Amino acid sequence: MTAIPNAPPPAPPRTEFVRAISRLDATALVVGSMIGSGIFIVSAEIVRLVQSPGLLLLVWAVSGGITLLGAITYGELAAMYPKAGGQYVYLREAISPLFGYLYGWTLFVVIQTGTIAAVAVAFARFTGVLFPALSPEVFAGLGTTIRFPQPIGDIAVGLSPQRLLAIASIVLLTWINVRGVRTAAQIQTSLTVIKTAALVALIVLGITIGRNAEAITANFGANFWPAGGLSLAVIPIIGAAMVGSLFSMDAWNNVGFASAEMKRPEKDLPIAMAGGVLIVTVLYVLANVAYLNVLPAGAIATAPQDRVGTAALQEMFGAPGLYIMAVAIMISTFGCNNGLILAGARVYYAMAVDKLFFKSAAVLHPRYRTPAVALIVQAVWTCVLCLSGTYGQLLNFVIFAAVAFYMVTAIGLFRLRRLQPNLPRPVRAPGYPWLPALYIVLTGLIAVNLLVQDATQTYATLGLVLVLLGVPVYFAWRRLA
Repeated sequence: MTAIPNAPPPAPPRTEFVRAISRLDATALVVGSMIGSGIFIVSAEIVRLVQSPGLLLLVWAVSGGITLLGAITYGELAAMYPKAGGQYVYLREAISPLFGYLYGWTLFVVIQTGTIAAVAVAFARFTGVLFPALSPEVFAGLGTTIRFPQPIGDIAVGLSPQRLLAIASIVLLTWINVRGVRTAAQIQTSLTVIKTAALVALIVLGITIGRNAEAITANFGANFWPAGGLSLAVIPIIGAAMVGSLFSMDAWNNVGFASAEMKRPEKDLPIAMAGGVLIVTVLYVLANVAYLNVLPAGAIATAPQDRVGTAALQEMFGAPGLYIMAVAIMISTFGCNNGLILAGARVYYAMAVDKLFFKSAAVLHPRYRTPAVALIVQAVWTCVLCLSGTYGQLLNFVIFAAVAFYMVTAIGLFRLRRLQPNLPRPVRAPGYPWLPALYIVLTGLIAVNLLVQDATQTYATLGLVLVLLGVPVYFAWRRLA
């Protein structure tokens, strides 16, 4: 065959993702990404807000119900668009590229990276229980305090032993994820099995040998519900209290970010989302039942540093309970961050393919076929958040934004049904249109409640501002493309 003169050389074949994630791995990614340190801590703040054991359980149950509605609603979108990027892609296709970018922008600036930083520091903090030399105190000469008006408050910037360990854990998990999704998925599945078993053990111990007659009488007697009973007046209180429980149940959608690496994403994604959320909801509600069997509500509300799980085990086993829970949370947080790091980078990869992120982030590693640059950029920014000490405040800022994006994505389901009814839908949202509509209404009410409640209003407003700052950045990327 005669070669065509001056013909351009053939383009090298595009490197594709490795399809290595099974249905079990995907479900483990959902469960493992959801179970971090929140279930062992958040109940203290909820009790302080609701002042009632019954409302504590109701807050966790309603949060789980809403999250499950979201999972079954997203199942249709996930099966339609089994591509790297997950919710970014759903918003891009169902609403507009701008909305997709705003989600990716907020995810990178704080939602994903801030969560990873917070979980990494929780890992380091509980490691410090075993090794007291891992202090949270900033090294002399390597830190400063920046003072902001409330509700932001003081921000301690600098290096500390705990922050250095947090950074080391992020670097290690990023390195593991760069070297291949198959290894990362196997680690995720193994750690999820271990920490789920540990949570189940806590539940079983709490409702059997750990039963405390005084706590049961105090919690499940006349004080189970508020003194005034259930009324419409408690709805805003429940809404405000759900901030912590909803975020403890967050990251269930992360499995969609890595759908391009699943073996059968159209079939497995909806099942993994719904099944994983259902498992975690049951575990979380039962864990709180166990807490109430062991500790009076007042002891839960005043647990040292809000460590409710630790207080429960100490009540059962004395001093060794402190170390048992520290190890359990170390495993839980390490596994949680493995899932968050794996999933988040796939969104930035998808944005880069759309020329809305650094160009090099759109290239997969030639050997491991992972979004290595996206993983590294994510790790660098996350480490900055660890050093700045701002991760806690930043997470508070995006509570409203995260809920709003869930709502808008669900609206996109209706929009696609109307505008593109003939698109292939391997899975359809059960109970459509009523259940997806209910999810939209509930997330909308939560968002409004966050905007009007005094305790969350400022954070919600700042979160909205953070999202809107992405608008000029989006158009800047478009101009540079």
